[in-house]
Amino acid sequence: MSRIKLNYKIIFHFLGLLLLFNSGFMLIATLISFIYKDGVTLELFLAGLVTLLIGAIAMLRTRNHRKEMNKREGYIVVAFGWIVMSLTGTLPYIATEAIPSFTNAFFETISGYTTTGASILNDIEVIPEGVLFWRSTTHWIGGMGIIVLAIAILPLLGVGGMQLFAAEAPGPSGDKLHPRITDTAKRLWLIYVGYTVAETILLQAAGMSFFDAINHALSTVSTGGFSTKNASVAEWNDNPAIQYIIIFFMFMAGTNFVLSYYLFKGKVSKILKDEEFKLYSKFIITFTLIAAVLIYFRADISQSTIAHPMVLGEAESALRHGLFQVISVITTTGFITADYTMWTPFLTVFFFGLMFLGGSAGSTSGGVKVMRQLILIKNSFLEFKRALHPNAIIPVRYNGKSVSKDIVFNVLGFFILYMLSFIVGALVFSMFQMDFTSAIGLSASSLGNVGPALGDFGPVNNYAALPPLGKWWASFLMLIGRLELFTVLILLTPFFWRNR
Repeated sequence: MSRIKLNYKIIFHFLGLLLLFNSGFMLIATLISFIYKDGVTLELFLAGLVTLLIGAIAMLRTRNHRKEMNKREGYIVVAFGWIVMSLTGTLPYIATEAIPSFTNAFFETISGYTTTGASILNDIEVIPEGVLFWRSTTHWIGGMGIIVLAIAILPLLGVGGMQLFAAEAPGPSGDKLHPRITDTAKRLWLIYVGYTVAETILLQAAGMSFFDAINHALSTVSTGGFSTKNASVAEWNDNPAIQYIIIFFMFMAGTNFVLSYYLFKGKVSKILKDEEFKLYSKFIITFTLIAAVLIYFRADISQSTIAHPMVLGEAESALRHGLFQVISVITTTGFITADYTMWTPFLTVFFFGLMFLGGSAGSTSGGVKVMRQLILIKNSFLEFKRALHPNAIIPVRYNGKSVSKDIVFNVLGFFILYMLSFIVGALVFSMFQMDFTSAIGLSASSLGNVGPALGDFGPVNNYAALPPLGKWWASFLMLIGRLELFTVLILLTPFFWRNR
């Protein structure tokens, strides 16, 4: 079997384009640094300039590329795009010496781009404002997908973007808002930016400083979880309004962005009929009630919260903390208002289970995704019917339409691969002398892009104590989890690089 001939020029051209985006956001962080006079303006500028030069050279050297891209090249651009962005994304941390270690800087960066929100920083509040803004920006870039951003300007390059969108778009959903994928990307980004601006304004009106408001908006809409405070959102436990605003935007960010488009177009009936949205909402309501009741009757909130546990009464506090943590974990945002591992052993296991749910397909959240859960549940129940009626053709139906066997098999394959990755991930973590709870918590959290784990890496701890090799392994799990497993793992198979 002969090896495939890849269009390397177009691959490097796109990687260069992504670096230009990266440098642009670094220069915005430089402006923030200048405004707040945090003392690292020059260092951030140099980091942005170096990234800009690398990207410009890559694009100029490959400007005469063949304007064709097959599926293989699409996968390569997506996977290596995230890696290259993460590698250059370490420059602001290293140049400013906010995180001088390359391993720690890479971990923090890929945790940002994959919207995991796991951090190695012991004292976030001493980090310069420009660096904190860059840290939150990595979430925002990764939230809707670096490649989707690039797709919006592909017409300028004379290249279609369907191959990239197929590799990047989260979940098995094929919903399109417009026949041209570039217009789809533009509409999704417009909604994404709109949510970010709206949340920033509301958080500032509720009592946050502008800097804290924009950083938390960038983290919320991307379902990332990086905060500007050591206590995360628990810093505002005395301000329920701030937490309810974040709850609302976490919910919207975990919802398929196509449904947000329908909402703004006034097509509410399409939203209410969407099976995934209904199950997503039912999950949140049901799990919130379970958590709130147990918190109210069994947990001591004053022991688990960092400050100001109750403002409007015990019942409201139990409901708010339960709702906040349920949505935060399901949408894989990772913000915390309390240490939920102190809320009884049942709730510790309960929140561990929620790490495997994920938000909706087409959202910025990680995890398995509710659509896959729905198809798995439906197919499992239909197996009982098929056992009774072996000759009958009983398809899985979603939103009133039959789901092809190919999609069902894809979902089953994804779930099996996801659980295998989780098991292998936990086994590798256990090799670093971790206890059982910490190993499985780290694996589930990294793969699901959740952030807070269990055990030694629980909600009020960070990942600083993780050994260097453990950080690289966690980074790999974050990457394959964010890119839906197949996109990265397929590159590791021999047949990917062959013609047949």
